[in-house]
Amino acid sequence: MTDTSNSLVTLAVDAGVATITLDSPHNRNALSSALVTQLKDRLQAAKGDTSVRAVVLTHTGTTFCAGADLTEASGGSMSDGATQLLHLLRLIIDQPQPVIAHLKGHVRAGGLGLVGACDMVVAGPESTFAFTESRLGLAPAIISLTVLPRLTNRAASRYFLTGEKFDAATAAEIGLVTDVGEDAEAGLAAILDALRKASPQGLRETKRLTTAGVRRTLTDGGGAMTELSSWLFGSEEAREGMLSFLERRPPRWAPSQEESA
Repeated sequence: MTDTSNSLVTLAVDAGVATITLDSPHNRNALSSALVTQLKDRLQAAKGDTSVRAVVLTHTGTTFCAGADLTEASGGSMSDGATQLLHLLRLIIDQPQPVIAHLKGHVRAGGLGLVGACDMVVAGPESTFAFTESRLGLAPAIISLTVLPRLTNRAASRYFLTGEKFDAATAAEIGLVTDVGEDAEAGLAAILDALRKASPQGLRETKRLTTAGVRRTLTDGGGAMTELSSWLFGSEEAREGMLSFLERRPPRWAPSQEESA
């Protein structure tokens, strides 16, 4: 079964695996309101398919997900966007089938929230990662709910605060990625073969055990993080940060090239 009715997110089911593909490469699969809505629809469709044992979340283009759609975010309140992102992360966590992220490119900011929500993550050596929010006057508020349970405390402090880029090997070392290697396709195939041997009930109930902590975190902290995210996106510093990114210039608080030389 293949659904090609919408070009932003596609769904294909084959041999017990539902592959959901982010297909908006023109904006690096940014989390626009349309893409988030369609991704939720695809997850719900896979949830209702009794033939599906596992869900693979992947992408077209060189970027898995660049995070928030800054074109939308710079135009007004992101209150609804924060709420919808929280709902999306909860859907991934609550999905009865295991969700495996298959990364063949870069992941930035809010895209890392999707990665954190997935049960397993397979990344190719070309993948890079960065929590870029602090450089834009923002913070990884909503996504901290799914990412912080994966990371060591020291790694979270370093990469959340600096916004620096790190590679797939580092992502595996700090707990963000499950498997990284030259042949990511083979790694993914091995995981899927193992999951096909499990029963739907066994997978569903076991996943409830492994996601219990993050589900509590989403419930307890979701409201506060939604408020924080909405406030940050509406702040003057964030507007400057987002505009500087869209205009391809340093924000006013960053040192100029002459100062940093």
